[in-house]
Amino acid sequence: MEHIDDRLLSPLAPRSRHAAHILVPRWANMAQTEGSVTTGDSVPLNEDYHKTCIFCKIINKEVESDLLHRDEELSCFRDINPGAPHHYLVVPSRHVGNCKSLRPENVPLVEKMVELGKTMLQNNNVTDLEDIRFGFHWPPFCSVTHLHLHVLAPASQMGFMSRLVYRPNSYWFITADQLIQRLNSMSSNPTQ
Repeated sequence: MEHIDDRLLSPLAPRSRHAAHILVPRWANMAQTEGSVTTGDSVPLNEDYHKTCIFCKIINKEVESDLLHRDEELSCFRDINPGAPHHYLVVPSRHVGNCKSLRPENVPLVEKMVELGKTMLQNNNVTDLEDIRFGFHWPPFCSVTHLHLHVLAPASQMGFMSRLVYRPNSYWFITADQLIQRLNSMSSNPTQ
């Protein structure tokens, strides 16, 4: 784990070095290093690949990860710092910016991400879909600027720090339903 300057963390962030990894994963800085694209199974899926994006590298199998699902539209893998017994990240297979960059026409994408998240939970024997948390970190509180949905279950088993980091209705975390509602309201109010 690299040293993280406490001044870079938000005022609400934990001040211990041990807890800081929850907000800034150790691979977040890997996105700053450029890797070469190889042929074969790691060929980028499309021209929207960003060679400095860690999630693009995971999708294209340039970085070792537990890739659970991958198709032309969406990919899913386990979070390296799980906040719950089941913690998956659902991401577009093409590079898409963070949730703040989305527009009303992206609602179907977000809905498909939610559906894949539910499918991944069901495939991993999570039957109580009421005890889950789906959401996005709101910029600037996201360490990777590739759109990613956090899928956490069971929410009742999340620890104190995870409940804080993935807290709905906070300045830093927005649920999938809140994001969809926000995007739909943008189509009726174009000044947002």
